[in-house]
Amino acid sequence: MLRQIQTEEINTQLFDGFRRYQDVRRCWRKIDNQWEIVDISFTEDWDQAQYAELASGLRRTIEDGGAVFGVFEGNRLRGFASVEAQPMGSQGQYLELSGIHVSQESRGCGVGRRLFAAARARAADHGARKLYISAHSSVESQAFYRAMGCCEAQEYSPLHVEKEPYDCQLEADVI
Repeated sequence: MLRQIQTEEINTQLFDGFRRYQDVRRCWRKIDNQWEIVDISFTEDWDQAQYAELASGLRRTIEDGGAVFGVFEGNRLRGFASVEAQPMGSQGQYLELSGIHVSQESRGCGVGRRLFAAARARAADHGARKLYISAHSSVESQAFYRAMGCCEAQEYSPLHVEKEPYDCQLEADVI
């Protein structure tokens, strides 16, 4: 079931059974102004401190007027997405999809697609023309975003590039 998550629900227990795990072997990098796939090997596996930081950030998103959506199987969170409230871009054309994550065992089952659709609808309902995504550069993550219709952002957010220089700056139409 897809639904909007309320502030009071967001704590570390929300993520019990959620596994943000990814074995990364290849990533996209912009080299001499051309995108290339390079071999890079690392593992992402969030710990309790990272889930606590995440919970704090998601609560802040809602308190600032944004939204957090979750896909649940029973009471168990399978994936979530967050959309910020502050317009971005030279014409305020973007709302930021600040996070979208699917638990490892639920990937490939349509959870991410449903969350992305909810994020698009939220952005459209709040006057944005596009979503802005500072996205993980792994080949797998980028394949997901491309399947959702994302392309390289026409305008880069300097703050996002500074914070995560290896992320791919993407956008997606909301209509």
